[in-house]
Amino acid sequence: MDLKEKLISSFLAFEERVDVDAYVHDVRNEAIKIFEEKGFPTKKEEAWKYTSLNSVLKEDYSVFPKKENAIEYNDVKKYFIHDIDTFNVVFIDGKYSSHLSQTTHDGLDVCLMSSALTKPKYRLIIENYFNKAATKDSLPSLNTAFSCEGAYIHIPKNKMVQKPIQIIYFSTGNESATMLQPRNLIVADENSHVQIIERHQSLTNNPVLTNSVTEIFANKRSIVDYYKIQNDNQNATLIDNTFIKQKQESIASVHTFAFGGKLVRNNLNFYQMGEHIESILKGVTIIGDKQHVDHNTLVHHIEPNCESHQDYKGIFGENSTGVFNGKIIVEKLAQKTNAFQANNNILISDKATINTKPQLEIFADDVKCSHGCTIGQLDESAMFYMRSRGIPEKEAKALLMYAFSNNVLSSVKIPEIKQRITKIIANKLGVKIGFDL
Repeated sequence: MDLKEKLISSFLAFEERVDVDAYVHDVRNEAIKIFEEKGFPTKKEEAWKYTSLNSVLKEDYSVFPKKENAIEYNDVKKYFIHDIDTFNVVFIDGKYSSHLSQTTHDGLDVCLMSSALTKPKYRLIIENYFNKAATKDSLPSLNTAFSCEGAYIHIPKNKMVQKPIQIIYFSTGNESATMLQPRNLIVADENSHVQIIERHQSLTNNPVLTNSVTEIFANKRSIVDYYKIQNDNQNATLIDNTFIKQKQESIASVHTFAFGGKLVRNNLNFYQMGEHIESILKGVTIIGDKQHVDHNTLVHHIEPNCESHQDYKGIFGENSTGVFNGKIIVEKLAQKTNAFQANNNILISDKATINTKPQLEIFADDVKCSHGCTIGQLDESAMFYMRSRGIPEKEAKALLMYAFSNNVLSSVKIPEIKQRITKIIANKLGVKIGFDL
């Protein structure tokens, strides 16, 4: 039995043991039919042309981890941004960990999707927002069909959350191979402001496949600042599907830092549903060995007088492969749109590969749109300049690569995240340099 058949045959048992209302049952049943029809994506699909899941899908995954391993905070402290006070929503092998978490219902909801899907007091939010941004593609539909646990965050009107929220998923290797399908729902009401940090971390060498879906709703004049830290081990695969719907005058930004994992696929979709909206998509990728990172982005400009800014930097070594497939759609009514997209890459190995395809689809005539990509190597004249001033070759290369990615880091609004990412970059580049932030 292959993985698709295993998932479909498991669905009925899953539905029977999970207690949710009729609305969610209907959504799940529709979703499993979509997945059954479409199956897992293949390279025959244009959006997956450069990314194959064949090596990932051959594992015999456990789709319902049986138990939760006990984890002590000191054992995983390094994976938290522990320099600042935060709310924490932590999961171990797909199950909520109360002793590692700090949730709240004091003026806002930072809690669990399982509660939101089953308790009547959340029904209005669920019916208005759950599965209202996610597309009907195969992998988001698969997640919807099995959606059970994850983070539920609701920020009420005029609320500025005083500290960031961390969402962390740990996998411990209880099973020989594990598949996880976390589901996050973030709703920021009018004039609210929230900062969120998300991380998926495997603590085992056993294969882990995570098919994650996050839906974010940024209502009028809200600000959502989202950070994804991806620095997993070589047997972990992450397919991250994030969908963001914005209302007028809202600002939503997503920073994606991809440094590790066997295969990482980031599907990031922005939908601008009002005027004077700003969407920010930025990312840094530094990988080596046989790692594969694929950024697939969409910004859909539907209304006039909006902006979007995309800036992705990639550094690829050894036998690694990078993919960037970025699309901007400007509808006929979306006049006065200002859209920028850039993907710049450095290959530091003759065996590394980058496939980049920036795209514009413009149906309006009064717009300012630009896109471009570059692929190159380190600047030899800059290297010579630093070497002539006594900087060793390894450190000189590291400084150039750090400078290359620094304009993405400069827009990070949480200093502790910037410091953490800088340390990871230094470690990835194999140097010890006290970068001055």
